[in-house]
Amino acid sequence: MYEDFIRERINNLRMQHNLSEYQLSLDLGHSQGYIQSITSERILPSMSAFLEICEYFEITPLEFFDPSISNPPLFQAVINDIKTLSENDLLLLSLVLKRITSTSSSIEK
Repeated sequence: MYEDFIRERINNLRMQHNLSEYQLSLDLGHSQGYIQSITSERILPSMSAFLEICEYFEITPLEFFDPSISNPPLFQAVINDIKTLSENDLLLLSLVLKRITSTSSSIEK
């Protein structure tokens, strides 16, 4: 189950960035058929290769496994900004987010 997800996710990321299997393989420093070997179910990337793939696409491993995050760099920038907020600012931000999401939910209905 996870093996298929990993292969599909790598392939989706590759296509989102308009890269051929050949180009991604070379960009990662592997032989020209490396990514094709992954997507054709012959191999899986090693842990270090997996981390290199995440770094290449500028996503964390968590973001790799959560494809619902549509813009990982923006998501990470927002998270980093949130980490710098005081407790009072976090409470305020929480209230604003609840207001926005409740308004969005009521509009969609």
